[in-house]
Amino acid sequence: MTESVARSRSLADEAAALDAADPLAGKRAEFDLDDAVAYFDGNSLGAPPKHVAQRLTEVVREQWGGRLIRSWNDGWWDAPQRIGDRIAPLVGAAAGQVVVADSTTVDLFKTLVAAVRANPGRDEILVDAGTFPTDGYVADQVARLTGHALRRVPVAELADAVSERTAAVLVNHVDYVSGRLHDMPSVTDAVQAAGAFAVWDLCHSVGAIPVRLDECAVDFAVGCTYKFLNGGPGSPAFVYVAQRHQAEFDQPLAGWAGHADPFAMEDGYRGSAGIARARAGTPDMLSMLALDAALDVWDGVDLAVLRAKGLALGDFFFQCLDELLPGAEVPTPRDHARGHQISVCDPGGQQTMDALHRQGVLGDFRPPDVLRFGLAPLYTTYGEVLRAVTTLHGLR
Repeated sequence: MTESVARSRSLADEAAALDAADPLAGKRAEFDLDDAVAYFDGNSLGAPPKHVAQRLTEVVREQWGGRLIRSWNDGWWDAPQRIGDRIAPLVGAAAGQVVVADSTTVDLFKTLVAAVRANPGRDEILVDAGTFPTDGYVADQVARLTGHALRRVPVAELADAVSERTAAVLVNHVDYVSGRLHDMPSVTDAVQAAGAFAVWDLCHSVGAIPVRLDECAVDFAVGCTYKFLNGGPGSPAFVYVAQRHQAEFDQPLAGWAGHADPFAMEDGYRGSAGIARARAGTPDMLSMLALDAALDVWDGVDLAVLRAKGLALGDFFFQCLDELLPGAEVPTPRDHARGHQISVCDPGGQQTMDALHRQGVLGDFRPPDVLRFGLAPLYTTYGEVLRAVTTLHGLR
């Protein structure tokens, strides 16, 4: 037996033992996954829970088809707040502070404009230098429309960069390329100590790690639902507005859904009380209710257990790399200051990821040379981690 085969067998035994002891192992059966595929792209598009298709059929046939227009009064109109309250525990928020509405991009725009409007007399917005492109694009346009200057600053330097000029700071909780987890409590404290508002992008952390918005006294946050929350392609995003800021949340998209009395058809706009004022247009009910169904898989899930498994999956990924691909360049932190993805630099880039796809290992690629492997604790197995690294090893 060669040394390489012996290492692989040892890792296979370890993976089998870890999977057998996994407290979340039963959750995988709730997802519609092909066992021939090892899925590592839940950080871009989560896998579908099995029951969502049937629930949507009921929505189309019984609610849309049966109740027709009456469905708006049967629960559709209030769904954004109701589903927001289902997401609230996943982001460490009390009820009444999260609403599901619009896309991540639209929610970022609404929230960042509201943040700078709530902090007059300051002429600057900061955004983390490694931000997801959409965040940067939106921040550029908000600065342009509001007359603010925009500065891009590495997260590690934000505490020194924020000043009495800064109205708001937009930060990604988890870096989308490296998977690095940024320190929400310390960054928020530094931003607020300078009198600025902290706006957090939770797209790569919600549903992956425990988020503690209330505990960290975060001002505003946005997040998507189609990644680790498994809401489906294009499922609506959410906005968090801390209770203390809701009365002053003056967002720029004054649509009828955020009106204090939407069916009064008044000429002038009056913002709704509470979190509903973060709404804008008519909600996309099919996507909204698909998300509502998908959130059922979170019932009874202990987020501490979820986090422990996500970190353990990452640790095992590193172990497999060390034994099968020693010397691989990995920008993801080895310590636990990371989200639930492992990024591996590979000179083959997209060609390597395409080859992995052909062998049933589905991750994704980010330029110039980063292969990303998302680890969704509700359904990713240790055996799949080994398969990913073994397949990558075979391509080198």
